[in-house]
Order: sequence, then C-alpha cells, then structure tokens
Amino acid sequence: MAAGAGALAAVSVGLACSATGGSAGSATNGASSAGRPAAQSPAARPSSPAPSVGQPPSVALSPAQLTKAYNLGPLEQRGIDGAGQTIVIVDSFGSPTIAADLASFDSAFGLRAPASLKVIQPAGPVPAYRDTTTRSGWASETSMDVEWAHAMAPAAAIVLAETPTAETEGPAGFPQIVAAENYVIQHHLGQIISQSFGATEETFSSPAQLLALRGPYELAARDHVTVLAASGDNGSSGETTDMRTVYNRPVVEWPASDPLVTAVGGTQLKLGIDGQRLAPDIAWNLSGGGRSAIFARPSYQNGVASVTGSHRGIPDISMDASCSSPVAVYGTFLGGGGWQTSCGTSLATPLMAGIVALADQVAGHPLGLINPALYKMSAARSPAITDILAGDNAVRGANGGTVPGFRATPGYDLASGTGTVNGAVFVPELAHGG
Repeated sequence: MAAGAGALAAVSVGLACSATGGSAGSATNGASSAGRPAAQSPAARPSSPAPSVGQPPSVALSPAQLTKAYNLGPLEQRGIDGAGQTIVIVDSFGSPTIAADLASFDSAFGLRAPASLKVIQPAGPVPAYRDTTTRSGWASETSMDVEWAHAMAPAAAIVLAETPTAETEGPAGFPQIVAAENYVIQHHLGQIISQSFGATEETFSSPAQLLALRGPYELAARDHVTVLAASGDNGSSGETTDMRTVYNRPVVEWPASDPLVTAVGGTQLKLGIDGQRLAPDIAWNLSGGGRSAIFARPSYQNGVASVTGSHRGIPDISMDASCSSPVAVYGTFLGGGGWQTSCGTSLATPLMAGIVALADQVAGHPLGLINPALYKMSAARSPAITDILAGDNAVRGANGGTVPGFRATPGYDLASGTGTVNGAVFVPELAHGG
C-alpha cells in the first residue's frame, strides 16, 4: 500500500502527519494521526504567492529549505537541474487535479514548470474520482510524489503512470502496477521510476507469488532504468493482511527489499528558515528497515555482511521522511483549495528520484541500478554520503508490545542504510559510478 498509509497510526505509535493546511482535508500519505507535526521554522517562500493558492503551512519545509539542506545550490549554479531527464511516478488512481495543483505549487514557491507533465493509464482507465478515504489518500500521495520529485529536479520531465486498482497488501494492485511499469520501460518513457508503495513480504501467499511480479525490475536492470521504492513507515515491522495491525517481529516491505530496487529510508531533519541544519539528521523512528525473508544478500552488500547476514538488507539510502520535518503539498482533488503537510518514506522516495535525475544529467546517460555505487561510496567514507549516527526504528506500542528495531551506527545500518545525500558531491560521484 502507499508507504504512508501505515497501520502504526491505528496503534497510536505514529507521529502526526498529513495534517491539513487548507480545505483539502487529511490524507493517508505519511504515518497519519490526529496530532500536528512538531513546529518547524517557517517555510521560505516568495513574498507574494498567487492569491488563489494562499500561503503554505508555516510548519512545513519548502523546496528552498531542502535544496539548501541537501546542498544542491552548487549544482543549480552549474545548470544541473534535471534537464533532459524524465522521472516516472507510479501511483494507484493518481489525482484528477494534478496538473493544476502542480502549477499552484510552483506558483507558491517560485518554481519553474517541469519540462512536461504527462499522465498515462497504461493498465486501463482509472474510475472517476469519488471522495473516499482510499481515493483521497492516493490523490494526496500523487500530489506529494509529483511536486517533490519536481522540486528536487525542476527541469526534468515527469510521467505519472496511474493504475486503476488500489495497491494494498499482498499481490493486490500489483498486476496493474506490473503492466504499467512494463509499458513504461518497453516504450522508453523515463530513466527513473519512483514507487511510494509496498507490501509486507509475509502478506504474499508464497515467495513464488511475489517473485512472479518482478518482471519490470528485470527489464529495468537490462535497460539501465533506476527503480526506487519506499522502505515503509512501520519501523522494523510491517502491516499484516488486514492492514490494521503490524507483525510482532521484524519484517520488511517489497519492492524495497528487491535487490534490483534502491530502498529509500527516512531521516528526521532539524532546519533553520534558510535550510541550514540546526542539528545532524537522525534516523526516523518509523522508517522501514531490516532483513528480507525472501532475497539473499546481493553482491553489492558483501561489504556489509556483518550487518545483513545472508539476507538482503534495507534501506540503501535515506532522505527526509519524519513527520517532525514534513513538507508542504498542494491538492484540490476534494473540490477546494488545500495545503497539507506530508511525510513518510513515500516523500523520501521522490526526493531521491529527483537526485538521481540530476546524476543522470551529469552522466549523460541513465545510470540504472545505483546500489553498487552507493555501497562503494559508503565503504570509501566519501563525503558524498553523510552518515547517520543516531536514532532507531524499533516499534514501541505495536500490538501491546515492542518489535525490536535497528539503531543508526557508523557505516551501514538497517535504520538509515548508507546514510543521506550531500548533493554537490554525491551527484557527480554517482554519475561516475561512485
């Protein structure tokens, strides 16, 4: 399911997220609950946004703040802005108002329009929008994915691939996702695929049922397309099939756990109004991470075998996801104007997609699977990756108990992966293979 629609909110261990900043109403992206995000410095924004758009929430981070936090300014000055690249975003149902909402988002923050925004439905027509929790949740997810991939790589083109069924747990919704992604890859529609969804490995009836859905990732590896997926918003656990409870033991989500996919975990930022860090990033407590029950350790993780054992470990890299450092998202799919704050690894994933688009531009060709380069940079202790040294993803209060988690430690760990991005160094190093 959408990475942010986590069950932990139901057991009262989630943080406030996706709080409405206008009349659009709450959404299910991010680990939602009834509270409000912890206060942040006011978002930097143009002095006079379009009157019809209104002011973004003061507690939400802005594109300018994250551009500063991830040190993308030196790249912008060199014209590295995603030009010539296309990011493909895949979401169940999509949003009926995404084009207008993206234009409003850009107006509020003084961003240029993307090179293009194309909406496709290759797995079949999406049913007409109805105001249900499922549809509004996916529309909110879509708004966040599109707006924040664009914020990181403003000159890149965006293809939004909408599917006609909801992805939940187990295989539900995945046949349509597979069809859509196969179409995207076979028609060479983009160099990066961003997936802000996942299902707990244990909700598939068998490993074979899951493995039968891997076709797009095998095609992507063949054609040098980078595929990213959110590691999940249930900490070291994951949702059960009923989507109301979580497992009482560590589990992970797929497709993030797939060795052909880059798993994007979450951090918590503490930024000033100008985007300067007021403290080092820490691992977000609800960021998915752990060891796969299905996939063996890939060769690129041999250097961290002491952490992963014989299993594929996730995440690989982390970006902002905490509901204490949420971002502003604009959406009018409920029929009115609406700012909201959003968070979760479903935010971290499109942020990372934008970063990869910058690296593809520098390289002059699509990079494909970036995981070997990530672990090479981490092993070399390159300044391209900022290590995360604090925080953990243990699940406290889940089903009346605690699911043991993993702590952020020097080097690779199962809470934050290799760390987070220092863009000015990371992008050129990734472009050249680490």
